[in-house]
Amino acid sequence: MTLHDIPTPSAILDAEIFERNCERMKGKAAGLGVALRPHLKTGKCLQMALRQMTSPQGPATVSTLREAEVFFAHGVTDLTYAVGITPSKLPRCKALIDAGCSLKVILDNAAAAKAVSAFCTREGVSIPVLIEIDSDGHRSGVPAGSPLLLEVASCLEGGARLAGVLTHAGDSYKCQGAACCIAAAENERAMAVLAAERLRAAGYAVPIVSVGSTPTAVFARSLQGVTELRCGVYGTFDLVMAGIGACGVEDIALSLLVEVIGHQPEKGWIITDGGWMALSRDRGTASQSVDQGYGLVCDIDGKLLDGLIVTAANQEHGIIARRDGGAADISRFPVGSRLRILPNHACAMGAQHPFYRVVRLGVEVVDTWERFGGWYEC
Repeated sequence: MTLHDIPTPSAILDAEIFERNCERMKGKAAGLGVALRPHLKTGKCLQMALRQMTSPQGPATVSTLREAEVFFAHGVTDLTYAVGITPSKLPRCKALIDAGCSLKVILDNAAAAKAVSAFCTREGVSIPVLIEIDSDGHRSGVPAGSPLLLEVASCLEGGARLAGVLTHAGDSYKCQGAACCIAAAENERAMAVLAAERLRAAGYAVPIVSVGSTPTAVFARSLQGVTELRCGVYGTFDLVMAGIGACGVEDIALSLLVEVIGHQPEKGWIITDGGWMALSRDRGTASQSVDQGYGLVCDIDGKLLDGLIVTAANQEHGIIARRDGGAADISRFPVGSRLRILPNHACAMGAQHPFYRVVRLGVEVVDTWERFGGWYEC
């Protein structure tokens, strides 16, 4: 079976590019002397996870308890749930821990710390906790130098035990170029280490110092004082990562296979069956120096077609046109032609699909890898 045979639109994963990306990041972590704890949220797929992790048991990072439950059921035992914990989710955490999962949770406030402590006391369970550090003002976390850091730590009692600190340099996604990413990586490292040193000076053990985003992981020059590196989209990469400079377009392993369904000759448009339901609405490159629309256009073999982007996307229709506004040569793309679209955001595009068609050596489909979604099992 080849890409000429399967239904469209379909999510296509180039296994050779994906595996190369995974091996490169393993080498980077090893070279910096830290453990690699890959984030599995991009793929949400066991076969992809096994290629990202350094062992079938982990370590790994997840963004939902559903991910934790599915991956644990397939033998991944060392997991960090890297979204702030809430009281309602603690029974599911306990069920995983009781079943043998080494699950760590994160939090950034005293209320959550007290809730975890009370739950552990009431239920007789031990839950390792990482305090999330705000290293760049991006989203959530405790500033490394804030008095709140020690306050949160002091609220962890009984089975709620401090296991370390964790940060994510989310502002690195605003970077463009190596210099900005290198600075973001060093700031991320320095803030996590500062938080750990302050906690240790106050008498707390801090065995884990966890950092990571794909741009900072790619450009980090030193991780002195850090114990583990977390990153996720590096496996597939995407156009946002290419715009930052974290990869080249040739490193993007995920694409959307579409078919031409018609044209608008007077507008120079090529219409495909790949709308936002297949690509997602993510327009992450719009704020970068080069706006890639809804995605770059390749031929069926994955070769870029110069000047063509997906300029607009309706629910089930994708509109391909020239980036410069000129008329595309629609005679090159008759109805039934097949093209591949490189996405802005691999996580968002992947979430639109129940599986990946896996290719090697061009257009040959060698496997189908299932993925899952959602936040809980029905």
